[in-house]
Amino acid sequence: MILSRTKPAVGGDAPIGLNEKKNKSRTKKIPDLEEYLQQRDYLGALTLLEFQRDVGEREEHADLWMGYCAFHLGDHKRAMEVYKTLSEKAECPVEVWVYLACTMFLLGLYKEAEEAASKAPTSPLQNRLLFHLAHKFNDEKKLMGFHQNLEDVTEDQLSLASIHYMRSHYQEAIDIYKRILLQNRDFLALKVYVALCYYKLDYYDVSQEVLAVYLQSIPDSTIALNLKACNHFRLYNGKAAEAELKNLMDISSCSFEFAKELIRHNLVVFRAGEGALQVLPPLIDVIPEARLNLVIYYLRQDDIQEAYNLIKDLVPTTPQEYILKGVVNAALGQEIGSRDHLKIAQQFFQLVGGSASECDTIPGRQCMASCFFLLRQFEDVLIYLNSVKSYFYNDDTFNFNYAQAKAALGNYRDAEEVFLLIQSEKIKNDYVYLSWLARSYIMNQKGRLAWELYLNMGTSSDAFALLQLIANDCYKMGQFFYAAKAFDALEKLDPDSNYWEGKRGACVGIFQLILAGRESREMLKDVLPLLRSSGNPQVEYIIRTLRKWAKENRVALS
Repeated sequence: MILSRTKPAVGGDAPIGLNEKKNKSRTKKIPDLEEYLQQRDYLGALTLLEFQRDVGEREEHADLWMGYCAFHLGDHKRAMEVYKTLSEKAECPVEVWVYLACTMFLLGLYKEAEEAASKAPTSPLQNRLLFHLAHKFNDEKKLMGFHQNLEDVTEDQLSLASIHYMRSHYQEAIDIYKRILLQNRDFLALKVYVALCYYKLDYYDVSQEVLAVYLQSIPDSTIALNLKACNHFRLYNGKAAEAELKNLMDISSCSFEFAKELIRHNLVVFRAGEGALQVLPPLIDVIPEARLNLVIYYLRQDDIQEAYNLIKDLVPTTPQEYILKGVVNAALGQEIGSRDHLKIAQQFFQLVGGSASECDTIPGRQCMASCFFLLRQFEDVLIYLNSVKSYFYNDDTFNFNYAQAKAALGNYRDAEEVFLLIQSEKIKNDYVYLSWLARSYIMNQKGRLAWELYLNMGTSSDAFALLQLIANDCYKMGQFFYAAKAFDALEKLDPDSNYWEGKRGACVGIFQLILAGRESREMLKDVLPLLRSSGNPQVEYIIRTLRKWAKENRVALS
């Protein structure tokens, strides 16, 4: 059941009507309404009611039953129309107003629902509905008022658990469901609610175990089969999840109408965003996660601005919304160099990571790591990343951030190992990755590997920047040969600069290492061509000095 619609689901073509089938065979007994209702066959019940209406054999309170069946079929628009028609009659039962309000609520017509509910007599159902409307309107004062009116009865407690769930208080919801289940073991549907809470808490295996109990009794449940597919997606992969959806796709044509939208949405997620631009935009105000998944799609396509445009006006209410809004602001802030966006991201991450409900979860710890990363407090970053790294051994994005934090604290040996675990070509071609890996190589006395990174880059502004890094870091670490090669390349690219001075110092440094016996004498043969390529007048003096020493020490230079 969709409880988070933000755009009214009215207008346009009416939903496909129910087939009116008249049984031509008079020899078979037609089931009565009670039989259909006991079997949860609301389609059959509605068809029977329509048949009786057409032949003039109206059931008592037929209109009320038609609204009831349409509501339970998920055809809330039709149910609303039935109740509206009833409300216009003089002999309208007073409870119709609260039924009408319920249909409006599920269609996203919250203002209209509140108005209709106000015309209904005070009742537990009216209070529960107003309780949910207060949540939708973010009216804490009214919410608490209706909360106080709830009683210790199953319906009211289920309503309270629902609000807990929508406010991300999943453990509180689980406690209520389990308490009710202890008293009513035949309330199997509560197993689905418990499983859904465990799913939200990232306990996918526990969710699956609880869900299996329900599916043994109700194997064709739309909600349960969808949740099972989502668990498979989290535990295994998209293909496994899609396989679980096949049963749901077979029954959805005669089941709840919203299941079709749900399946289309989830298939996009299971297929790593395939078809996102065709499927997700129309569902943005129907399925809450559609907007978030479309934002994720844009982020994966590096369309940061489009992701920001889609989420900038969203007022986050759940940890997932805060996290995603933080990620988008962080990405945009880094892309355009905006400190304001980075500050907003840092605040969102801190809000989630510091909250009582999220501080001990994996996403909560990742948020605190991201917050400290933006604050450049890398010791704190590693405290949080170390606590969850066992869950992300093969996760390229995690390893990228983990290695950067290691390198930023000077732990280049570990940083190099983690950088080399990354398999994503997109990350491996990113300048940030290349520059940090090059620095790690150099700090680990592997200047040759850093130089090879540059040789494989081709010509670009990033290649020029990497060349500068190699030249300066190799010089600082006493790896003068690769410093000299890098300064030589820089000098050729920009002859009017002072790169000659760096190259001269590196070449002299190589000579000093040779004199100290820390480099091979034969390396002089490689140094001379580097010097000769410069047009600086100091070159001849240095070359004469090197030649003289080579001659005296019988070192062949040709």
